[in-house]
Amino acid sequence: MTPQNLMLLPLSTPKLSIGCPILDHCLGGGIPCNSITELVGESGSGKTQLCLQLTVRAQLPPSHGGLGGSSVYIFTEFSFSFRRLQQLGNLYHASYPNLIRLEPLEDIYVRGVHDAQELIHVLGDIEAFIVIDHTRLPVKLIVIDSIAALFRSQYQTTPADLKRRSEMFFNISGTLKGLANKFGLAVVVTNQVVDFIGPHDGVNGVRLGNLESLDTSGRRVSPALGLAWAHCINSRVFLARHEHSIGVNIRNAPSTTICSQTHRTFHLVFAPHLAYASAEFVIRKEGLVGVSR
Repeated sequence: MTPQNLMLLPLSTPKLSIGCPILDHCLGGGIPCNSITELVGESGSGKTQLCLQLTVRAQLPPSHGGLGGSSVYIFTEFSFSFRRLQQLGNLYHASYPNLIRLEPLEDIYVRGVHDAQELIHVLGDIEAFIVIDHTRLPVKLIVIDSIAALFRSQYQTTPADLKRRSEMFFNISGTLKGLANKFGLAVVVTNQVVDFIGPHDGVNGVRLGNLESLDTSGRRVSPALGLAWAHCINSRVFLARHEHSIGVNIRNAPSTTICSQTHRTFHLVFAPHLAYASAEFVIRKEGLVGVSR
C-alpha cells in the first residue's frame, strides 16, 4: 500500500442504517460494510427482529440509509419467520413506494443450514451466486441467525474438539470477512448468551469491550462460543431485556393491578474506533426503535 493508493481509499465505510437515529448514533451511523457485526442477546431480546429489519432496509438506496442491494439470510434454528418479514416488507413499501418494490421479499434470499460444515459450503455457493450476478439488486448484506446454534452439540469439551472448533470459527469468519471485503458487504451474525459465574473483570480475567459484565433478565451472562469467537468479529452489540413490575390503578378496581413491563437496552460492547454507547429501545411493528431518555 503506497501513500498514493491510501489517498484513493474512501474516507468512510458505507453503513446500513437501522432506520432509527438513536440506534444509528450508537453505531456511528449504522451497521458497517467490510466487517462482521455480532448481535448477542437472550431469546426474545430482538436479535431476529433487527436482522429482518435490516434485510428490508438494505434495499433502500444509500441516500436513504440503505445499501441499494439484496440480502442473503441464513437461518440455523427454528423455522424462518416469513410472516414477520412479509409484514415488514409491506410496511416499508408503504413508506417508500418508489424505492422498495411491491414484493421486497423477492430481493431476500433465504437458506437454512444445520451444521458448521454445511455453512462453509453455503458460503462458497454464495460467492459464486454473487459473481454470476443472478440478482436484480447486488447482494450487499449477509445475515447468519444464529452462529451459536451450529456449535451447540457438534463439539465436545475435549482439547482436540475445542481446537477443531476454534479452527472452524476462523474458517467461517475468514470466509465472511473475505466476502465482505471483496464485494463491499455488511455481515451480521447473531449469537446467544450463557450464564456467567465468575469475577467482574471478564472471562478468565480478560475483559473484551466496554462492559465489565452483561446483564439481562436479572442474570449475569456472557456471549456463547467464548473468547476464540470474540476475536473473529469486528463489532459486538448486546441486546438486553429486563422485566419490571409496576402498579396500575384501574377505575372501580378494588386494588392496584400489578403489570409486567419490559425494558430493552441496546449496548455497543466494542467496535473499531467507537466508544461505548447505549440506548433504550422498543419493538414496534416497523422494527426496533430507540427511545429518548
